[in-house]
Amino acid sequence: MKITEIRVSEHEIELDPPMHAAWDPDPRRRFGATAVRVETDEGVVGVGSGDTMAGFAPHVGHFLGTDPLAIEPQVRRIESVAFHGGRFWPLEVALWDIVGQVAGLPVSVLFGGVADRLPVYASWCSVQPPQRRADDAAELVDRGFRAVKVRVDPRDPEPGVASVAAVRAEVGERLDVLVDLNQAWRMPGDTRPPVELTAIRRLVRRLVEYAPGWIEEPLPYADVAGHRLLRAENAGTRIASGEMLDDAAQVRALVEADALDVVQTDVVLSLGMARTRRLAEDLAARHRRFTPHTWSNGLGLLANLHVAAGVGAGPYLEFPYDPAGGWTPERRDFLLEEPLWPAPDGTLAVPQAPGLGAALSV
Repeated sequence: MKITEIRVSEHEIELDPPMHAAWDPDPRRRFGATAVRVETDEGVVGVGSGDTMAGFAPHVGHFLGTDPLAIEPQVRRIESVAFHGGRFWPLEVALWDIVGQVAGLPVSVLFGGVADRLPVYASWCSVQPPQRRADDAAELVDRGFRAVKVRVDPRDPEPGVASVAAVRAEVGERLDVLVDLNQAWRMPGDTRPPVELTAIRRLVRRLVEYAPGWIEEPLPYADVAGHRLLRAENAGTRIASGEMLDDAAQVRALVEADALDVVQTDVVLSLGMARTRRLAEDLAARHRRFTPHTWSNGLGLLANLHVAAGVGAGPYLEFPYDPAGGWTPERRDFLLEEPLWPAPDGTLAVPQAPGLGAALSV
């Protein structure tokens, strides 16, 4: 089997009302997604999405005529061209889709087949009034969700802390309450410096009172010592990070320095599928959690679901969902014929069709 064509297409929807993301100073009025289709001489077509694939066009020739089933050489090829361009992991997703179709198996089985469904947590994107968040959390319990992630802006922490307190008071132990400080990386054009370590230490001590399941991205990735300090000062509270880290060695350095409890590398935005599988196995041996970031689109969420279920990630999978902030499955999954949604027991099932099991609407 040979690759005969790689087609990259851009798609976009209008967001009216806009989406309000706590990590982005500007409301989002449009949402774009890039679809990748890999065609073969035997008629099998794989699909992928997640990152923009910006800068990939000059490198297409490196892949044409090569074997899509030879995954390790393909991953090395993607890494070699990524050094000179962007992050091209959606291409790897499409290749795994082909491998699964040829094998007649879901991609999750190729990655280990530990689970065929995973519990999800609702990942809110916006900061809202505390009572709204308490009401939202109660609705999540009724829908079967196991956990929720609340955004706290360290530059203006009071609204977020109040929401964490309101959610905990409303749902008690019925939901695991996760907290995201969004301090590890910045959106394009956002030149604001991160909040200094002393302020983060005070904020984390306050949040620990509400027994969070983890505190996410409290510091920039490079501050290994700061992560380690937060973990040591707050024994029993998990520190999570790594969603956009595209260097496995840097992720391992944080873990080996006793700086992280939960690693969140995204298979379509940061480290790819094969490299993430290897990392997840290393983390399990070190008694650390792996649960990927999934904030791209429905096809990116699906790719992360396959890898996470394959390796037995957990205890939850991130499910971006925040109607109050303008983010719904219909918007997130516009590339798919049907949006993804968890079952009444709060689990998201892995499609059992060969490959990714994705049906595109574009």
